Amino acid sequence: MSDERNKQAARPPRGGRGPMGGGPFGGPVEKPKDFKGSVSKLVKYISVYKISIILAMLFAAGSAVFFIVGPKRLGNITTDIFTGYSAKLRGTGGIDFTKIGKALIVLLILYIASSVFNFVQGYIMSGVTQKVTYRLRTEISTKINRMPMNYFETKTHGEVLSRVTNDVDTLSQSLNQSITTVITAITQIIGITIMMITISGRMTIVAVLTLPVSSLLIAFIMKKSQKYFKSQQEYLGHVNGQVEEVYSGHNIVKAFNGEKQVIEEFEKSNSTLYGSAWKSQFLSGMMMPIMGFVGNIGYVAVAILGGYLTIKKTIEVGDIQSFIQYVRSFNQPISQIAQISTQLQQTAAAAERVFEFLEEEEEDQTVPNPVNPEIVESRVEFKNVKFGYNPDKIVINNFSAEIEKGQKIAIVGPTGAGKTTMVKLLMRFYDVNSGEILIDGHNIKDFNRGELRKMFGMVLQDTWLFNGSIMENIRYGKEDATDEEVIAAAKAAHAHHFISTLPDGYQMVLNEEASNVSQGQKQLLTIARAILADPKILILDEATSSVDTRTEVRIQKAMDNLMKGRTSFIIAHRLSTIKDADLILVMKDGDIVEQGSHEELLKKQGFYAGLYNSQFEETA
Repeated sequence: MSDERNKQAARPPRGGRGPMGGGPFGGPVEKPKDFKGSVSKLVKYISVYKISIILAMLFAAGSAVFFIVGPKRLGNITTDIFTGYSAKLRGTGGIDFTKIGKALIVLLILYIASSVFNFVQGYIMSGVTQKVTYRLRTEISTKINRMPMNYFETKTHGEVLSRVTNDVDTLSQSLNQSITTVITAITQIIGITIMMITISGRMTIVAVLTLPVSSLLIAFIMKKSQKYFKSQQEYLGHVNGQVEEVYSGHNIVKAFNGEKQVIEEFEKSNSTLYGSAWKSQFLSGMMMPIMGFVGNIGYVAVAILGGYLTIKKTIEVGDIQSFIQYVRSFNQPISQIAQISTQLQQTAAAAERVFEFLEEEEEDQTVPNPVNPEIVESRVEFKNVKFGYNPDKIVINNFSAEIEKGQKIAIVGPTGAGKTTMVKLLMRFYDVNSGEILIDGHNIKDFNRGELRKMFGMVLQDTWLFNGSIMENIRYGKEDATDEEVIAAAKAAHAHHFISTLPDGYQMVLNEEASNVSQGQKQLLTIARAILADPKILILDEATSSVDTRTEVRIQKAMDNLMKGRTSFIIAHRLSTIKDADLILVMKDGDIVEQGSHEELLKKQGFYAGLYNSQFEETA
């Protein structure tokens, strides 16, 4: 099992939330490189919705205020009941139920108002966060189309997708919770502290003294449990990585009778995961009982002191009840602020990653006074082209070639010679370091990128089909094509017959990986798509390398139809498939070492002849 796969798998999944597992969305909290900078960018970004956010904050504060007043009113009711009952026992009066009834109605109104305010702020913030999420995803989606190919070739698919999914989701949930939670928590702490002091300063001191005790105990447990959580996340990654690897290669495991070895490896990782998981869960599970124990000690102390102060006539009986409710409510906002401080770290980290992506360097999509592609034919010239993916590592040294309109050009050479790189340069996925690539005498840098790429049609070794009907997949080459045009393209690609035999024909939906059609059939569909697009220049990159001989013959016929009258570039390892090419460019170490027709190159008895003869010998 590869270490790299384990490292990638070890990254904790976003979603599940375990006690003390780090951030609120699972896994260790990723800290931002520039917390202040990230937060300031985020604040500036969401300032568009500042009116809605201010309203939400006001409603959140209002909800907290109404909630804080409640216990005091309830304490007054308790005092009235106690006083009335005591008077009744002495025979000097009784309980004033009318007064108590009115007080209960006021109390009910306060709690309803608190709930309504809380509902309104939740509604407003949900709308704001979803608008921010929508805007971010839209900007990321459009940004992707403007970014250079180099970015995607230096990043994994998971890294890019993480920006669109995990990071934006983290921002969405954090914004929805953190802003109003902070306002509510601060309002509650200030309000509850004031209410407790108005009841009794001495009781307030006793209640507050329990906080550092529980905080120290929790900090001690967190320090002890953190190493187990780290181990748990690491070995969870090992287990997930192993399951993913074995599942994707299950047929190989079966073929080589590797079940026993796989089970032994899994048991080893799973046992380590079990050991660290139960320790981390046990330690984190101790926090609530400890907090409850310390809190109960505080309640006992408050009750004893409150009873003493009541006897001394310093406070009323109902004040004890109100105070205990305030103490219980006081701990909650403090815990919320502690959680929010962790959450803000993750929010800033997610914002940093999203804004970092949005600020990545972009390709120039348009140019001043672009060449009109309609007036251009398809004569291509490479003039002293020099290129390297890194400036210090040149892969194309000095490439020059002239291709006339309608010619079939084959590019051959060993792996790493630079064949596919030439195609990427032609379509401006990358720009040359020096030299020029011309189409009908016009530098390709003088075209708008989108218009330049419309001139090309590509059929690659790795077929790309999306989850949709066969008709939709072929029509991807020309979105306004009629059904008749799609069918005509399929016939030209020799795909119509097999499509007609499928259960739903052209309306059959291809699944996620198009596994309900064969590799050769996929290739025919991509050829049909290229035929429908009717490009001026065609690029075929190892289009028949992964199919059997019979299918290759059919694909070759389809490609012959596709190449008629078009300038075509064919990258091939099987040299037998490009014998009829008008010009063969033989590449080695980034240079054209030979060029000519098949017969001319064989007569030279050079590098091409050596490649061809070696393949012939292998076939023999």
